[in-house]
Amino acid sequence: MESIVKDMSLARSGHDKINWVKNFMPVMSAIEREFSQSKPFAGKKIALSLHVEAKTAYLTKVLKNAGAEVILTGCNPLSTQDDVAAALVEDGIKVFAIHGCTEEEYNNFIERAIIFEPDIFIDDGGDFVNLLLTKHREVIPKILGGSEETTTGVYRLRALEKRGELPFPMIAANDAYCKYLFDNRYGTGQSTWDGIMRTTNLVVAGKNVVIAGYGWCGKGAAMRAKGLGANVIVTEVDPIKAIEAVFDGFRVMPMIDAAKVGDIFLTLTGDKDVITGEHFPLMKNGVVLANSGHFDIEINIPQLEKISVSRKKVRHNIEEFLQSDGRKIYLLAEGRLVNLASGDGHPAEIMDLSFAVQFFSAAHILHNHAKLENKVYLMPDEINKRIAEIKLASTGVKIDSLTEEQKIYQRAA
Repeated sequence: MESIVKDMSLARSGHDKINWVKNFMPVMSAIEREFSQSKPFAGKKIALSLHVEAKTAYLTKVLKNAGAEVILTGCNPLSTQDDVAAALVEDGIKVFAIHGCTEEEYNNFIERAIIFEPDIFIDDGGDFVNLLLTKHREVIPKILGGSEETTTGVYRLRALEKRGELPFPMIAANDAYCKYLFDNRYGTGQSTWDGIMRTTNLVVAGKNVVIAGYGWCGKGAAMRAKGLGANVIVTEVDPIKAIEAVFDGFRVMPMIDAAKVGDIFLTLTGDKDVITGEHFPLMKNGVVLANSGHFDIEINIPQLEKISVSRKKVRHNIEEFLQSDGRKIYLLAEGRLVNLASGDGHPAEIMDLSFAVQFFSAAHILHNHAKLENKVYLMPDEINKRIAEIKLASTGVKIDSLTEEQKIYQRAA
């Protein structure tokens, strides 16, 4: 199978991007140094359905150097960086990804990764698993297991497990401490606002920013919005998270009320129909809508289009929806992940931790698949601690250790 990328002449720029992030991913570099010697994945195939950008590229290279035959495809039609895709092909990795591909092409690319018959796979959002179960079940017996990168994908996996339809063990990499505490909070928080500000060139300070969802991603986005000087409003369905938002100093209200006062709306729930046709008529002229949940279903775009007089592109990654009363509602990045569709995604230092989790998830599946059931598993604590220790060592930070007396005391308590 030949790779499918946009333009191989872009490869040099892609190599520059990969080399840049490598300088700031010391955990992955330590993993590469260790496992390029032992090559634990020798003779194994690993498929990745992830955002095709520089940090992901480095993960694929580390897996390849650890002995795996690697294939990479996208998990979002707008998050692929074509120069990075070309660079990876030059480095001997099969890639099926083109920025702005159609829905049909997007699914076809994932299917090509599936029929590669991987032993292990890494998914982001659950599209790989969905196509595997609905169209390519013949590949299932070959698969040892996989891991899932994001909240939305873990929701889908747990639903499959609950129905007894999960045919292999999965690691919920998203739920690992070294993933969600940093990636979802600090990564999403920073990269989302990078994408919004880069796209709009508007000030955040003084605006009413509505954050839909106060999970770890929502916490990070709210924290960054507050730091930029915004008046932050949180909408929630979980009373505990709502109280937490109140204690963190934010206003909390239903979306129907927030719709009347918000200037920038940001959805991060992992669910559908967070902002719908009942909210759009209440919004002020010039509001900006953005999404950092995995799929473009949190803002109901068909309903927005239905009530609009016109829909047109007014700036790169900005569409204007003109209302009959003259109000203009602006949608960023087609309602897709604004931090990747309009930016470069999470910072390298953050993905250093997240992709270390993914590497060790794959290794855990490799070494333990025979005794794992067809369930969704959490990352073992010792692996989280190992990743954190490597990260601390790379930054020169030292911490205390328990004395023998303290260990005895804890065991006896």
